[in-house]
Amino acid sequence: MFDTYMFTRISTKNEIKMKGIRAFLENHDLSVDSDVEFFVVAYSGTSIIGCGGIASNILKSIAITPELQGSGFSLKLMSELTNFAYEMGRFHLFLFTKPSNVKIFRQAGFFKIANAGEKLSLLENSKNGLEKYCNKLKQWKVSGEKIGSIVMNANPFTLGHQFLVEKVASECDWLHLFVVKEEGSEFSYHDRFEMIRKGTLHIPNLTLHPGSKYIISRVTFPTYFIKDKGVIDYCHTAVDLQIFRDHIAPSLGITHRYIGTEPQCVVTNNYNQQMQQWLVSPLLESPKIEVIEVPRITTNNNPISASTVRGLLIRGDTEHLADYLPKTTIEHLNHHAAREPVAA
Repeated sequence: MFDTYMFTRISTKNEIKMKGIRAFLENHDLSVDSDVEFFVVAYSGTSIIGCGGIASNILKSIAITPELQGSGFSLKLMSELTNFAYEMGRFHLFLFTKPSNVKIFRQAGFFKIANAGEKLSLLENSKNGLEKYCNKLKQWKVSGEKIGSIVMNANPFTLGHQFLVEKVASECDWLHLFVVKEEGSEFSYHDRFEMIRKGTLHIPNLTLHPGSKYIISRVTFPTYFIKDKGVIDYCHTAVDLQIFRDHIAPSLGITHRYIGTEPQCVVTNNYNQQMQQWLVSPLLESPKIEVIEVPRITTNNNPISASTVRGLLIRGDTEHLADYLPKTTIEHLNHHAAREPVAA
C-alpha cells in the first residue's frame, strides 16, 4: 500500500490545498498554528499520507497516516521538511512534540533539550546547540555574590522598565538583561533592543544580551496539539524556565531573577507566579534562583505600562508620553516616525 508517493511544497496561502491538509491533520487530532508558512505534503495519488509544517525555524503539525507508522516513512518526510528549511536558510531548527514521539524525531537528528512533564518536549537539530550558546554566554560572566537578571520585552521601553533596571543594578554586583527576540509585537525586535540600549547606557554594571531562541517565544509556542490554554501556558513556563535555570543562569553565575508586578496582564502575572516554582524549587538539581518581584511604579496614580503607552500612540496622544517614557524612548519614537513614508 502507498508504493508510490510524491512530496509537494505548499504555501499556507493556498486555501484550496490547505483544506485537504487541515482535514488530514484533524484526523490525527492536530491543527495548524497561525504562524505556519509552508507545508511539505506527501501525496499517494490524490490522498495525503503525511505532512509537516514550517513556521520560521520551528517544525510543526507533523503527521503520517497510521499504515506507514514504523515503516521508515517518517524519516523521509523529516528529510524533505528539513531540506526545505535549509534551502530557505533556516539551519537551526526546533520542534515541539509529545514526549512519546521523542524517539521518532531522535532518529531524524533532533535532540531533546527540555520537557514539560508528559505534555510536551522541545527538541532541536543540534546535539550541542544549547551548550554552544551557553559557552558564548560564559565570556560575559562577572564574578560577584549577587548576580541579577531580567528578561524583558519592552514594547516599548518605559519609565517603569528603566526603574526596574536601575533598581536591580543598584542592588546587584552585576546585571544581565536579556531582550526577548520574538517578533509579533507592535515594535520590532531591533527597535525594542535599541530603546533598551539607549535607555540603559548610563548603567555601568550591566550586560545587555541580544535575543536568543532559547528564551522561548510565547508567540511561536504550539497550539496544534495542545488545545487547552491553561496547559499551553503551563508548558511554556515549564520549558522556558527550565532552560533558564539549568543552562543559561549557571553560564553567567546568575543568582537572582527580577520581575515587575503585572496587575494588567493575567498571562504574565501567572508566569511570574510560576517562576517561584520553577526557579526556586529544591526538587530540581540545578542551583535555585531567587525571584524578586518589584512593585510597578505609577504616574498620576496609574501604573506605568507599555500597553498604556501603545494606547496613547494609537490615539495620537503624544502630550502625555513624557509621563510614561524616558527621553531616549521618545527620541527613538520621533526618529522612527520621521523615517516612516508619508501616505499620499
